Amino acid sequence: MRKLSDELLLDSYYKARQLKLSSEFIRLIEMEIHRRSLSHRIKATS
Repeated sequence: MRKLSDELLLDSYYKARQLKLSSEFIRLIEMEIHRRSLSHRIKATS
């Protein structure tokens, strides 16, 4: 995931949520988002 641009990472996160992919996969994306300090760029969703 480190090779993904920030925008592609965030797009991947939203698409994974939309497609209801595995929670483990989404968690990996979220961890990378937090590692890059991009948490402020993801919308809070229920």
